Amino acid sequence: MKKYILYLLTGMAACSFCGCEDALDRFPKDRLTPDEFFHTEEECELYTNDFYTIFPSGASIYNETADIITCNTLTSEVLGNRTVPATASTWKWEKLRDINFFLQYSSNCTDDRVRFEYEGLARFFRAYFYFDKVRYYGDVPWVDRPLASDDQELYKGRDSREFVMQKVIGDLDFAIANLPAERQVYRVTRWTALALKSRACLFEGTFRKYHGLQGWESYLEVCADASKRFIDESGYAIYDSGTTPYLGLFSSLKAINTEIVLARAYNTDIGLKHDVNGYLTSITMGRPGLLKNIANMYLMKDGTPFTSQPGWETMQLPDESRNRDGRFAQTVRTPGYKRVDDTAESAPNLAATMTGYQLVKYLTSAKYDSYQASTSDLPLFRAAEVLLNYAEAKAELGTLTQDDIELSINPLRERADVADLSLTEANAHPDPYLASAETGYANVTGDNKGVILEIRRERTVELLMENLRYWDIMRWKEGKRFEKPFTGLYFPGTGSYDLNSDGVDDVCIWSGSKPSTSAATVYELNKDIFLSEGDRGNIIVHTDYVRTWNEERDYLYPIPTDDRVLTQGAITQNPGWKDGLNF
Repeated sequence: MKKYILYLLTGMAACSFCGCEDALDRFPKDRLTPDEFFHTEEECELYTNDFYTIFPSGASIYNETADIITCNTLTSEVLGNRTVPATASTWKWEKLRDINFFLQYSSNCTDDRVRFEYEGLARFFRAYFYFDKVRYYGDVPWVDRPLASDDQELYKGRDSREFVMQKVIGDLDFAIANLPAERQVYRVTRWTALALKSRACLFEGTFRKYHGLQGWESYLEVCADASKRFIDESGYAIYDSGTTPYLGLFSSLKAINTEIVLARAYNTDIGLKHDVNGYLTSITMGRPGLLKNIANMYLMKDGTPFTSQPGWETMQLPDESRNRDGRFAQTVRTPGYKRVDDTAESAPNLAATMTGYQLVKYLTSAKYDSYQASTSDLPLFRAAEVLLNYAEAKAELGTLTQDDIELSINPLRERADVADLSLTEANAHPDPYLASAETGYANVTGDNKGVILEIRRERTVELLMENLRYWDIMRWKEGKRFEKPFTGLYFPGTGSYDLNSDGVDDVCIWSGSKPSTSAATVYELNKDIFLSEGDRGNIIVHTDYVRTWNEERDYLYPIPTDDRVLTQGAITQNPGWKDGLNF
C-alpha cells in the first residue's frame, strides 16, 4: 500500500510539472487544525509524501544542455537573452508553506520516534527548497513558519545567502540525526541528507571561492566531512557489474541501489512514464548531441589526455574512439555499440543528433522508443557524486592526499577501465587543454591546479546528463564557456562515411551534384550541414545565434517584478538586471 501511494504521488508530481497541478483536487492543508491530523505515522507519511513532488521531473534530469550537450534550440541562459519576468516558476513559495505547516503541527504526534523522523524529512525538504533558491537568486527571504495572508513577514526583504545557507545546514544536520539509516532507493534517508549536504556545501564553498566571497573554506570543510561520513558509513559503492557497468547503471529499468541513493520511480502499470528514449533517438525531439569540446575531455585508457595524441584534431569517430575511457563508448554511439536487447550494431544517426555524437546514456530497449514510453527509474542522488564532491572539496582546500584519490576518483576510473590518477603527476603536469581559456578552465590556479582540473574532468564525464552541469559552471564562474563555438564530429570534406566501421556508409555529405548513395543520412554541405573550415572540419551548429554572457549579471537570475512591487522594493533586484522599477 505504501509503495502504491508513493507511485501515485510521483504520478501527481509528473502532472504538476506539465502544468496541471491546479486541476487536481489538492488536500486543503491550510484548513487542517492541530486536533485533526498528524497524530499517527500514517498521517505524517501521507502528508509528507507530497513533498517529493519538489524533485525535478524526468526531462529536467536527463535533458541537460549548458556547454556539454546541444539541441536544436538553445536555452535563454546559454543565449544570454534572459529578461526580468513578472513571475517565475523558480520563485514560488507554496511548497515552503506546506513544509512549515507540517513542522508547526508535527508535535501532535506523541510517538517521538515517528515525530522526529518526519520532522527530519520535512527539514530535509526545506533545506532542498532553500538551497535551490540560493542557487537561482543568492539572497532570499528565510521563512520558517506558515504565514497568514495578513502577516507582515510576507513583505519582508531578502536575508543574506550566508544566513540562509547556515539554516540549510542546520536543517540537514537535524535530518541526518533523525532520518532512518536503512537504505531505501525511493525514500529520503540519512544518506540522502548527507548527499545533499555534500552537494550544497560544495556549491556554496566553490561559488564563494571563485566569486570572491568570504567564508568559502568553512563550507568546503563541511562538504568534505559530510562526504567522508557518507563514504565511511553508508555502505554505498560504485556499481561495477557486467561488461558495460556505467551504461548498465542508467539503462536499468529499476534503480540499482548499490550506487543510487535516491531515484525517481517510474512504472508502466499506473502510467508513470518519461521520454528519454524518444529524446535520444527521434529526429523531432531536439536532436541532442555531445559537444566536441567535451568529447575531447575523455582520457585514453592509459590515463593520458586524448588531446596529447598526434593528429587528434582531425580524427574521425572510429579513430578517436579507440582506447578511450570506457565511459565514452557508454555515453555516445561508437563502433561496436548495440542497443539493449539487440544483437545488431547501431551507428550514430545524424538525423537524430546535431553533433554526430549521439547519446546513449539512459537509453533502454527500442520497444520504449515511442512517445512518452520510457519507464526506467531516474537517479536523483548517487554515490559517485559524493565521491567527486569529497575530492573536489579537499583539492580546493589544499588538503587532498593520494589516499583521498584512491578513495574517491580512482574507483570511478577503474570502472571506466582508465589508469589511476596520481596527485603528484597531475600537479606536476597540468593538462594544457583543461588549463586553456579556449577549451578549459583558465581561472584554476595554485599548487593543486593540475589535480583540480582532473577532478573537473572526472565530474564532467561521470555526471553528464544528471542536471548538475549548469550549476557547476555557475559556481566555477565559467559562464563565458557558453560563448564558445558548438562543434561536433570531424569530416575531412564531402563524401560518404562509415561511422561505426561496419562496412556500411552512414552519412553522405555532398556539394554540387547530389550523388547516388546508400547512406542513411544525406546532407548538402553549407545547407543541411556546416563544417567549421567551410569545406572540411568539425560539424558546427548554432552559428546563427550570437551568444553573450554578462559576467556582472548572469550568475544569478532576476527577481520577478510582481514580488518587487508587492513588497514595494523590500525585495531588491539582483545586480545588473533592469526591471524598470524605481525602487
